[in-house]
Amino acid sequence: MKSHSRPAHLPTIRLTMGLMLACALASVCLAQTAPIEILTHFPRTTLEIVARGHRDHFEIWIADTPQRQEQGLMFVRDLPASQGMLFPQGAPQVAHFWMKNTYIPLDLVFVGKNRRVAKIIANARPFSLDLLSSDVPVIAVLEIRGGEARELGIGVGDRVSWKARQRPHNLAPKLRPNLAP
Repeated sequence: MKSHSRPAHLPTIRLTMGLMLACALASVCLAQTAPIEILTHFPRTTLEIVARGHRDHFEIWIADTPQRQEQGLMFVRDLPASQGMLFPQGAPQVAHFWMKNTYIPLDLVFVGKNRRVAKIIANARPFSLDLLSSDVPVIAVLEIRGGEARELGIGVGDRVSWKARQRPHNLAPKLRPNLAP
């Protein structure tokens, strides 16, 4: 059996690489104005969209504070079908979003004052700093997996409803922010 010896400098390289990665992750976290909150701490509820003869149900997180709205789905690496995040707007207003630090494409479903879909932006590009606007006053914005609105046949005019928020619980541990490159 042939023996392979390790170069003496290998542990130093691993330590240096580990320190570089830790510094990079720290700078990402420090660049945020608020600490990253694990999604399992966000309130949850169910949302329904009634679209031309069918009903689609979603399990959603509610971004109910300015800090949660700023974080949104940033750093999430996978969003299963029928899950998403709702951004209630309080009073109707034109909503503007961007995809900073968002790793996956998302559909943005803008909900008008009448609780109907006012606009959909499909497959918003990850990491883009372009402003994505509702163009009209809305009461909420729903983010779902990119392409899902089209797959389900969701369109402008469809009715949207959601239940009052529920207490946070651990429904989706795999959706914790993943800061690994």
